Amino acid sequence: MRPANIVTSVADILAGIAIVSVPVSSIRAFWPAILLLCLSTACLYGGGIVFNDVFDVELDKIERPERAIPSGKVSLREATVLGSILLCTGILSALFVSIVSGLIAAAIALCALLYDRFGKHHPFFGPLNMGMCRGLNLLLGISIIPIALINWFMLALVPVAYIFSITLTSRGEVHGGSKSSLYTAATLYAGVIGFISYFSYANNRLLWSLLFLIPFTWMIFRPLLKAIREPIGKNIGKAVKAGVISLILMDASWSATFGSLTFAVLIACLLPLSIWFAKTFAVT
Repeated sequence: MRPANIVTSVADILAGIAIVSVPVSSIRAFWPAILLLCLSTACLYGGGIVFNDVFDVELDKIERPERAIPSGKVSLREATVLGSILLCTGILSALFVSIVSGLIAAAIALCALLYDRFGKHHPFFGPLNMGMCRGLNLLLGISIIPIALINWFMLALVPVAYIFSITLTSRGEVHGGSKSSLYTAATLYAGVIGFISYFSYANNRLLWSLLFLIPFTWMIFRPLLKAIREPIGKNIGKAVKAGVISLILMDASWSATFGSLTFAVLIACLLPLSIWFAKTFAVT
C-alpha cells in the first residue's frame, strides 16, 4: 500500500484546502470534511497501489519477487479484495463530503485502475495518466468548497506535469534508463518550480513560498542529477523516491503561496513521517 506515498496524498488534500483559503479559525466547522477527504485519498492511493501489484503479478515474479503477492505473503484474491474495499471506501468517504467530491474520488479510482491495467505500458499516456491521478487528488482537496473548483481547477496541471516527470523517470528503475528522459524530467521539474515561484510572486508570497521551494528543489534535483550522471537502476530509484516524498514540500509551498503559513508548516511536518515510513516500506 506504500504508506510513505499515502502520506504525500494527504498533503495534497491539505494543500487543496489551503488553496481555497479555509481559515484556521474555521477548522472546527470543517474538520469532519477534512478527515473524510484525508481518509478518502489514503484509501484511493492505497487501493490503486494494491491493484498495481495485482495486475503486475506475473512481471513481479521475474523483476520483483520480494513483493507481497509473488513472495506468497498475500494471495492474489486477498489483494484483489483489499484493493476493492479501499477504492470503494475512498469513494464513499468523499461522497459524505459532497457529490462533487464523490465524483472526483470516483474519477481518481478510475484513472488509477486504467493506469494499473493499461496506461503504464504506454510511453506518453502512462505518465500522463498517473499525473492525472495526482492532479485530481489536489482537486479533491479543493472540493471541500465545491464552487472553488471553478476558480482553481487549472492548478491541477502542476501536479500532472510533476508526476508525469517522475513516472517518466521511473521507467528506468529496474534496468536503467536513458539520459534523454531524465533531462526531460529535469526540465519539467524546473517548469513546476518556476510556475509556483511566479504564482507566489504574483500573490506577494514569494518569500514564504521559498521557505519550502528551496528545500524542495534541493531534494528533487540532488538525486536526479546523480542519476543523469550515472543512469543505473539504483540511482534512478533514489531519484524517483525523492521525487515522490518531496511532493509534501511542493504542497507546503502551495499553501504558503495562498497565504496559509500555518497549513504550510502542518504539511511540512508530514515529511519526517513519510521519510520514516520509507525506511521500512517500499516507495516505488
